[in-house]
Amino acid sequence: MQNKLKTTLLILLAVLVLVIILSCCIGAVSISFANLSSMVAYQTGLSKIINFTLQQQAVLLALRLPRVFLGVLIGAGLGISGAAMQGLFRNPLAEPGLIGIQSGAALFAVMMIVLEVKLFAQLTGLLGYYALAIAAFAGACLSTFLVYRLAIQNGKTVITTLLLAGIAINALAGSFTGLLTYMATDAQLRSITFWSLGSLGGASWQTLGCLFPFIAIPVFVLPFFAKALNAIALGEAQASHLGINVGFTKKIIIVLATMAVGASVAVAGIIGFIGLIIPHILRMACGADNKIIMPASAILGAAVLTLADLVSRTIVAPTELPIGIITALIGTPVFIYIINSQRKKNYQ
Repeated sequence: MQNKLKTTLLILLAVLVLVIILSCCIGAVSISFANLSSMVAYQTGLSKIINFTLQQQAVLLALRLPRVFLGVLIGAGLGISGAAMQGLFRNPLAEPGLIGIQSGAALFAVMMIVLEVKLFAQLTGLLGYYALAIAAFAGACLSTFLVYRLAIQNGKTVITTLLLAGIAINALAGSFTGLLTYMATDAQLRSITFWSLGSLGGASWQTLGCLFPFIAIPVFVLPFFAKALNAIALGEAQASHLGINVGFTKKIIIVLATMAVGASVAVAGIIGFIGLIIPHILRMACGADNKIIMPASAILGAAVLTLADLVSRTIVAPTELPIGIITALIGTPVFIYIINSQRKKNYQ
């Protein structure tokens, strides 16, 4: 098992490194691998040889690296959150959006864009660039809290009720978001549309620094619950007999997933399919052991989202496609293939 885990993670890390290199090199300003190596060596003090132009250095340090690292961070957060939710709910169709995280974030972000009332104007003046992101994160936390409170019965969290409450909150938030979108001006509508489809275009070192703890903590902590999720897969009663504190595990996983997904949506908008299909792909390739699935989902999610961002900013250059369109185009055929494969297995 340890050998399989190490081999899987090493292969995925190699893929991630390759994707990062490609993302750093490809763009409007071309940077060769030799240029990139020279810049890395120069910046780290390993070499004083300059085999790059000042323009290439400026583009890499100010634009591409923050964007690439933001894609890696958000992809890892979405991937591991999806794997954790699917393991917790014992449902391969589960994802963070199912319990209202993304819809709540979207509602509060649209409120900030459309309702130019005094309170929001003061928030924008106080928080500046981060006002929209903080509003979206607050919406994600509030919707998750409401869903969680609705799901508690006699001090215990009922998974079925949690999912139903998530569907209800998603519908409610979606209806209010639609109403606000109807009220929006043309300029506001363009902003809402682009934000709702996701983009890493706002990446900067400052944004990356603010986002890092909110995603790094879940990515680091969630793999430690892999053993508990393996036990929960057998049933909650069996997991309790094995010494797993099921209630505590549910709370921590939901909080960590909300933290990662809420922060991601707050900065990059709604990016679909990463949390849904990445764990599926890994289960087909590596089996159902969460000790492998959890860390592997983070790495593969990072690689896929970074690759999707590379496609989104180069396929129609010099303009940029929203990254949510690319992830949907990639994810939908994969998901259909997975459904078809499962259907064939059930008939055999």
